[in-house]
Amino acid sequence: MIDKSQVVFGIRAVIEAIESGKQVDKVLMKKDLSGDLARELLSVAREYNVPVQRVPVERINRVTRKNHQGVIAFMAAVDYYHVDDIVPALYDEGINPFIVVLDGVTDVRNFGAIARTCECAGVNAIVIPERNSVSVNADAVKTSAGALNYLPVCRERNLVNAVKYLRDSGFMVMGASEKTDLNYTKADFTGPVAIVLGAEDTGISADILRLCDTLVAIPEFGEINSLNVSVAGGIMIYEVVRQRLNDGQNVNS
Repeated sequence: MIDKSQVVFGIRAVIEAIESGKQVDKVLMKKDLSGDLARELLSVAREYNVPVQRVPVERINRVTRKNHQGVIAFMAAVDYYHVDDIVPALYDEGINPFIVVLDGVTDVRNFGAIARTCECAGVNAIVIPERNSVSVNADAVKTSAGALNYLPVCRERNLVNAVKYLRDSGFMVMGASEKTDLNYTKADFTGPVAIVLGAEDTGISADILRLCDTLVAIPEFGEINSLNVSVAGGIMIYEVVRQRLNDGQNVNS
């Protein structure tokens, strides 16, 4: 169920919400909406990197029947960051960074469970794309058991560029994939690392796969061979913790 307190409707109200600096998760705009105000909204959304989806008016009506003028905005429940805000600060503080990248994870329950594990394991940030990704709303925060109140979420317009930035910043980019025979326990997670988890149905996208330094797999012996992405994430995340503790590192710093 959508929390109506997180919805802003009406063209001018949505423009003002964006320009005020409030964190907007996404905007839904009626497919055939046009005019000067509609063009102004699209311009402002581009300027502030807010995703806009053109949808049938029936979808907007399912959220509210009030005078929405063909536009509603969903407010984010957290502040978004970018990797180039987070990474330099981690290095400046002498932290051996650990980041989790989610490529196409759209289920709020999986996202919340991953975020909960990340916070418990000392992950420094989660990276998600603007599009084809979960909405970080109140449901996500609740599912994460409040972890998203403490764990930075970096939302990137271009996930490929974000992963390239991590590589250029000294991260080993590790992709969890069935397209390899390398057991995940055989990889070295003791240095700066970014673990990439893909969507359950399609896995990691081809462009991101090409950027991974190493692909690793979790062995499976059952008939269905299909681990839930949050379970797979938990296994991978705590392998990083295990290796760093065995290496004598303080995983809290």
